[in-house]
Amino acid sequence: MNWHGKRVTVAGLGVSGIPAARVLRGLGAEVTVVNDGDDERSRAQAAELEQLGVTVRLGDGATLPEGTELVVTAPGWQPGKPLFAAAGAAGVEIWGDVELAWRLRGPGAAPWLAVTGTNGKTTTVRMLASILEAAGLRTAAVGNIGVSLIDAVTGEQTYDVLAVELSSYQLHWAPSVRAHSGAVLNLAPDHLDWHGSMAAYAADKGRVYEGNQVACVYNAADPATEDLVREADVEEGCRAIGFTLGTPGPSQLGVVDGILVDRAFVENRQAQAQELAQVSDVSPAVPHNIANALAAAALARSFGVEPAAVRDGLRAFRPDAHRIEHVADVADVSYIDDSKATNTHAAEASLAAYDPIVWIAGGLAKGAVFGELVERSAKRLRGVVLIGADRALIREALARHAPEVPVVDLDRTDTGAMPAAVREAARLARPGDTVLLAPACASMDMFANYNKRGEAFADAVRALAAEHA
Repeated sequence: MNWHGKRVTVAGLGVSGIPAARVLRGLGAEVTVVNDGDDERSRAQAAELEQLGVTVRLGDGATLPEGTELVVTAPGWQPGKPLFAAAGAAGVEIWGDVELAWRLRGPGAAPWLAVTGTNGKTTTVRMLASILEAAGLRTAAVGNIGVSLIDAVTGEQTYDVLAVELSSYQLHWAPSVRAHSGAVLNLAPDHLDWHGSMAAYAADKGRVYEGNQVACVYNAADPATEDLVREADVEEGCRAIGFTLGTPGPSQLGVVDGILVDRAFVENRQAQAQELAQVSDVSPAVPHNIANALAAAALARSFGVEPAAVRDGLRAFRPDAHRIEHVADVADVSYIDDSKATNTHAAEASLAAYDPIVWIAGGLAKGAVFGELVERSAKRLRGVVLIGADRALIREALARHAPEVPVVDLDRTDTGAMPAAVREAARLARPGDTVLLAPACASMDMFANYNKRGEAFADAVRALAAEHA
């Protein structure tokens, strides 16, 4: 595309909007950035862009600038925004930052191994990048993981392959992306306020399979992911590859006697299986993280990575903070920080990894319901400590499905709430138990983000440990 003089509107500042505006301006486009907010940070960002010749309009993200020929949007902007309605009425295309990155790739660009799903995306992509690095490949974990794809495809660094995390928002605005291979890890209700329905959410996730060349990786325990594979329009010869925590069938990866094995990328998958790694090579070796490792291994194997690199990459990998992170053992009780479990699906996976549990939960529910989560996890619960704005929803689910489980309801949202929650959990716990922060809710009612919530939990646990030292 000849960008010189093309009038492009970039919707939103931030981690995607700013790189898009910079790159497009560098290519000669006439760029206008529109942004709903008009705060101190936005004004500072605007000043930097204006020095490059970018026009920035703060406090008005609803009006389409006159003459716009293309809109490039930040992924979080909802499809129903007036700006997009105006663009549609004017026949103007709308791309996300991922779509723009795809279109800006140069000749011989690195293929993408793409990962989406309700939970586990970041961990799986980082595992995948670790495996690819162990294979000696030039790679990076990019996309929704925090590194701009635009910077990755337009920068001076060259890559052999990219490990790409894609959110449902990003996939919605990326109609022409065609990955080498893609994976949907799982599907559970999330972001339905943005997508409008579960069907629309699933359809956007399923876009990761469109045009796949080698493998569509799905979760054999989640039939909805396999359904998306069936519906995808892929290149001739592309295969459906399942992963399972059980014994794998042909064209699957799975677990046999504590060993991760491959029956998909072997010469005779009907009769042979290739050992990839030990379960103990996965850290932490809890069920949902083993599933992440199998998905990462499947994508790596689709790219021709040898088994030894899968093993070495998994051994080298360490998860980010606040993802089923062991903080300390105090009085023979284990304290686990899974603050990243911000929805019921993630919390259920975390709860399934331990028994018995004193569960710390609550926050902003984002429209979630908790009946099924509590019903499935009730037998594991020693006690529950509830915090946050929507804790009553969890308390009601506990009253219906686990009435015998002791519940402490902390009616406070101040900075001392987490230390109080940890102390109450310690009071309920017995030697051999696990105190688990898996809130099943967003954090913004009490904390800036899930990281701050996890840090507060870890600080409170360490203070408790110091008292017992």
